[in-house]
Amino acid sequence: MRYGIFSDVHANLDALEAVLRAFEREKIDALVCLGDTVGYGAQPNDCCDIVKRVTRYTILGNHDAAVAGRMDYSYYYDAAREALDWHSRQLTSENMNWLRKLNYFERDGATHFCHGSPVDLEEFEYIFSVEQAATCIPIWDSLGQITFIGHSHLCKSFAIGRERVYEVVTKEFEIHPEFRYIVSVGSVGQPRDHDPRASYTIYDSGRGKFEFKRVEYDVGAAARKIFNDARLSDSFGARLFAGV
Repeated sequence: MRYGIFSDVHANLDALEAVLRAFEREKIDALVCLGDTVGYGAQPNDCCDIVKRVTRYTILGNHDAAVAGRMDYSYYYDAAREALDWHSRQLTSENMNWLRKLNYFERDGATHFCHGSPVDLEEFEYIFSVEQAATCIPIWDSLGQITFIGHSHLCKSFAIGRERVYEVVTKEFEIHPEFRYIVSVGSVGQPRDHDPRASYTIYDSGRGKFEFKRVEYDVGAAARKIFNDARLSDSFGARLFAGV
């Protein structure tokens, strides 16, 4: 099975369309979105419409849960909370119902998918360091051979042994059966690794091979929609240019 995996679209239609065009060139068998289709960006309905149509699995992210009334987001900082409030008003009833029904977790054999840490799915904990990945050691036996996550907006990979965790620093690697793997796939619509290009990933389960990929998109167009159309916080548009 050749999976195309992506996450954290955050209502950025320009970035999403660029990633889907890239997937068309990759001979993908199944697309998987790891959550946060909404939040921050200017086009939540368009992104929901596309993601629900093209994916085999879409996971519930924390922004999705907030918009759908499935979690308390009163503690979010003001601009993020205001964006979620705006998205709640913009979403069609069909898209809202779709978000309300998304699962925290999906599996396809030994390949697992969730938004944050698999340790406690409803808490949406981050994994972007060896120390955070090590919290998965106690659940080693229940982990998939590889678990794909989003949430951090960073491209990170960790090989988890029964006693130790190693960060995998290459952009592509092959799976070794003595480890379990946690792969954070980065973000389509709000990258945070100082690279403004949209992030996506390819996993060939038959060959046991994984690969991070990036694609350029019209960042200026996406930012202008935030500034002029949605009139959300300027910071959400400005950060797209720097990938932070």
